[in-house]
Amino acid sequence: MYFDGYGYHGTSFEQTYRCYPASFIDKAQIENGDKVIMPPSALDRLASLHIDYPMLFELRNAATERLSHCGVLEFIAEEGMIYMPYWMMENLLLQEGDFVRVKNVTIPKGTYVKLQPHTKDFLDISNPKAILETTLRNFSCLTTGDSIMVAYNNKKYYIDIVESKPSHAISIIETDCEVDFAPPLDYKEPEKPARPIPTGKAPAEEPPAEPEPKFNPFTGPARRLDGKPLKMQPPQQATASSGGSQDKRSNAVSSGAGAGAPSSSSSQSTNRQSQGKLVFGSKETPKDTSKEKANKPEPPKTEEEPKFQAFSGKKYSLKG
Repeated sequence: MYFDGYGYHGTSFEQTYRCYPASFIDKAQIENGDKVIMPPSALDRLASLHIDYPMLFELRNAATERLSHCGVLEFIAEEGMIYMPYWMMENLLLQEGDFVRVKNVTIPKGTYVKLQPHTKDFLDISNPKAILETTLRNFSCLTTGDSIMVAYNNKKYYIDIVESKPSHAISIIETDCEVDFAPPLDYKEPEKPARPIPTGKAPAEEPPAEPEPKFNPFTGPARRLDGKPLKMQPPQQATASSGGSQDKRSNAVSSGAGAGAPSSSSSQSTNRQSQGKLVFGSKETPKDTSKEKANKPEPPKTEEEPKFQAFSGKKYSLKG
């Protein structure tokens, strides 16, 4: 079956056209998407077929066996010609006026796609996710192995389609698709600084660690809450004095131990009796020492220490 000189056979659309970039027609907006402009005869043929909408097409370069997919924007091209984005011609390795095979296909809706920017400058954009979502609204489908172009702030960013699911070509029209990013092609991991290896010198031995001082509680100086000078002896002096008193007490105890000692220590008992001390277990009575006590002067009476009274200091006002 022939239509206007072009051969259309079967129930599918397949035709060969000469391709040209968007600069040959006043349709610069097609550079920001994946849609092509085809001749009116293609629309007449497609309308007579039972095809799925939206219309999606397979583009094939027979010379290099490169393959891609696209949508259609308008049917206003000259007969035998097709206009497409220049980045799409680069993917298919096509030059101006080369032949490209166009065939209508049905592509499943995508569920996952993995993208890889060519340069890490794309990640420096303040919100690359929003820019990517806005750009992909002009796309109908994505093909694994293609490099799409994202234009932002008078600069072009190229992004590779690394992986797509459930097929190598997916439709992104009215679908929820998970997007993942691979590291940019020019990304380099920071190198870890290498440790210098000493040559001819033995490794220096580390000095032994000093033992940590043990914690001794209550070793600081004592302070009174009322600010008065401390009349009690410090713990060290007190222990020293207590040691002396313990020696005296031990001597006294040893001297008093004669109560349970045998009678052979009579000389010690006589000395004790001569000093006017009472020794238990002795039959002899001590000497009367009342006269000696009368002759001895009485020790001076010590003043009683004032009792501590809380909150008895001076008053101060916070206002000064």
